[in-house]
Amino acid sequence: MRYTFNFPDLGEGLEEGTILEWYVKEGDSVKVGDSIVQMETDKVVADIPSPKSGIIAARYGNVGDVIHVGAPLVEIEQESTGNGQDVTEEKPATQPISEPEEGAAVVGTMELAGKDGVLAASNEGSSETGSVEGESRKVLATPVARALAKEMGIDIRDVTGSDPSGRVKKEDILNFRYKAETATGKVEATGPATGDVTYLPLTQIRKTIARNMLHSKHNAAHMSVFEEVEITGLMQLIAKFKLKYADREVKLTYLPFIVKAVAQALKHHPQLNSQIDSENNRMIVHNRYNIAIAVDAPDGLVVPVIRDADRLSIFQIAEQIGELASKARARKLTLEDMKEGSFSITSFGSIGGIFATPVINYPQAGILGIGRIMRTPIVRDDEIVIGNIMPLSLTVDHRIVDGGETTRFLKRVMEYLADPITLIMEE
Repeated sequence: MRYTFNFPDLGEGLEEGTILEWYVKEGDSVKVGDSIVQMETDKVVADIPSPKSGIIAARYGNVGDVIHVGAPLVEIEQESTGNGQDVTEEKPATQPISEPEEGAAVVGTMELAGKDGVLAASNEGSSETGSVEGESRKVLATPVARALAKEMGIDIRDVTGSDPSGRVKKEDILNFRYKAETATGKVEATGPATGDVTYLPLTQIRKTIARNMLHSKHNAAHMSVFEEVEITGLMQLIAKFKLKYADREVKLTYLPFIVKAVAQALKHHPQLNSQIDSENNRMIVHNRYNIAIAVDAPDGLVVPVIRDADRLSIFQIAEQIGELASKARARKLTLEDMKEGSFSITSFGSIGGIFATPVINYPQAGILGIGRIMRTPIVRDDEIVIGNIMPLSLTVDHRIVDGGETTRFLKRVMEYLADPITLIMEE
């Protein structure tokens, strides 16, 4: 009996995906739960498992093709018993995102490679993972990576794989070329080029970011307010406890205090922790304070969420941030890590910006941007002294929040950061 397996609905409103890598070919034997294809969707890169056991009779689409939800992926020839019953071996899949038909769970992870991360998928032990014999070492690589390296004229033996098993993936090849171009200029761009330009395809993630940014700008009335807060006290507190946190294997930075300050301020100013429901002519005020943190990645933004930040201590927030960073390095960020954010923080200052006008993470009501901390002269007790200034850029949806409430919220955040002891003293 032949079974047609269609591209399943992974949830979150996803409509299509791009084939990144096939793990099977026609004639291969598969069991329930075996990964058959790697798909890049709007939100995450996922390994799609087989819902049936049998032989791959047909495969639809090539690497790079866009497949719509409901369109066929493969046809599976199932074995039958003597009484005509199909033989189906149950094999539980790990880390389910959703339940497609026939009970097979989609395994989805988000890989981060390079400095802050490149979106990709983790699939250890792929049946199509190949190796290249070098003079002194064996190189594991995906078929896509090998083909891309050959196309770009890159010796794959020179590329370090970011996979835990050392496997070289497409992102490793792209990162290698980028570093080589910027550092030595030895590697030339060999993609489709005309004259002085090179054409690069839009990934599903980049298309989604573009669509979401336009959706946000078209559907929210953006208003931005800028402020500066003197944080010498905060810097002293971090310096005091940094080693103690390090002894407990937790890195203490400014970000846990900012997350906590925002969560506490939102409790006093719930309008900024809400969204508008135009279809039902109402406001939706969130009673949980789930703070999303924008992370810069070469392929686009990654936005993991610290849930119930108001209930967490500074240590617990710092611990969660560290855990998310570790999951990113281990390529374990999932769709669940990025869901249900009610307000966002973006720290562009870590790269070098001072002020900005952040785009709201629609349908949220606000996003706080953190600029580069500067040592600059300030007036304290009628004297000019050297201070430490943290620039703040707050963008809100002016349909939801008025200017007065916006300013009061920002002022409260500043008070917490200027005197961080109030974060633990306030009931």
